[in-house]
Amino acid sequence: MMACGATLQLLAGCQGQLSTLHPAGPAAATIAEIWWIMLAGSVAILALVMGLLTAALLRRPDSPGEPERAGLWLWTLGLAFPLIVLAALTVYGLKIGERLLPREGPDVVTVTAEARQWAWSFGYADAPDLATEDILHIPAGRPVDVRITSLDVVHSFWVPRLAGKLDALPGHVNILRIEAPVPGTYAGQSAEFSGPGYLGHVFTVQAHDPAAWDQFLAEGAP
Repeated sequence: MMACGATLQLLAGCQGQLSTLHPAGPAAATIAEIWWIMLAGSVAILALVMGLLTAALLRRPDSPGEPERAGLWLWTLGLAFPLIVLAALTVYGLKIGERLLPREGPDVVTVTAEARQWAWSFGYADAPDLATEDILHIPAGRPVDVRITSLDVVHSFWVPRLAGKLDALPGHVNILRIEAPVPGTYAGQSAEFSGPGYLGHVFTVQAHDPAAWDQFLAEGAP
């Protein structure tokens, strides 16, 4: 089972189902945006540092005014520029990260995700007697708060194309906001080493249109 799960996981990743750079939901899109901005800032700093290094290797120590230019480069480009870029990236990351916080609203759906070695059990606040194994059903186009916990050890709930990852802790509930804009199937996995079988600890998120969601709540999974 573990080898099969690992194979399916690999195939899903090859198809982009586990790619954080192929977002489908608003939370995942925000995370991808942060990643690209951080990458651009890092590349800018790296390019500057390499430019300064190249200039230092090619400089002529006996050139007139060399000490003054060296000090100017050190304080402005070598220190001020990286600090400004890093400060801007920090402020940007904190500001945009506010989008990821779960907030109350009339359309919010609540589900539960309970991890164990090696399966996921899902429950639904709108249908208390309904439960599913390894397939989380959600309505498309509506925010969903996933209340995540664990029965044994630390696991991690992660649907890369819908949101970031959040740990499942024994005796504690963490809440993650996910949303699928359109109906479809999204791959998920436990992104935490929690024992020799964790590679096969995968699950699926199935997003339904309004009619299919109402049918699921009334009749359960087919």
